[in-house]
Amino acid sequence: MERMLVIEDDRSLYQPLQHVFEADGFRLEFAADGAAGIEAFRNRVPALVVLDLKLPKIHGREVCRTIRSEAPSVPVIVLSAMADEVEKVLLLELGADDYVTKPFSPRELLARVHTVRRRLQGVKEFEQYSFGNIAVDFSRMVLRRDGEEVALTPQEFKILRYFVHNIERVISREELLNQVWGFNCYPSTRTVDNHLVKLRQKIEMDAANPRHFKTVHGAGYKFVP
Repeated sequence: MERMLVIEDDRSLYQPLQHVFEADGFRLEFAADGAAGIEAFRNRVPALVVLDLKLPKIHGREVCRTIRSEAPSVPVIVLSAMADEVEKVLLLELGADDYVTKPFSPRELLARVHTVRRRLQGVKEFEQYSFGNIAVDFSRMVLRRDGEEVALTPQEFKILRYFVHNIERVISREELLNQVWGFNCYPSTRTVDNHLVKLRQKIEMDAANPRHFKTVHGAGYKFVP
């Protein structure tokens, strides 16, 4: 059975979640506050983390940031009573893989877990990849340009990884939102353009005349190594 860590202070959810998820082959471990969640995560890294935002002791955002810095490849699904778009954007930048708004049913959460896992299964390859003057280690979330480390956000690593798996294929903004962000009803495809601008600034020799991340007018973007 795969181990899933649930960091949630509402203990009334424990039994319903355990009933549904253990029937599907998961073994659940629970932590009731942020500090206990980080400790449980460090004791034994799980296959997936379900993380409430409003936690005692350490806020869920800080827990998410810690998990992402220590184990970038572990999927994180966030639970929150807020459906605020700004909060979603912040969580994406921290590296959350999906977002479930409370109240929710255990079966809805299970479905989202399977969706995230399917989406991430296709990006297990190419943990290390090089092109031009760039060398990237996706497992460690480290990118070097001409040997010098360049800081990328977790979301920028996700975008780059998706391009690496789709070399020279034209990818629409809508596809990037669905496959990389994974959130329904995301505010605007403009957010894709903003992230591509930042990636070009960090990776391209000349961001105004990109060699690797090309715009295909009216269609989207194409990655050329």
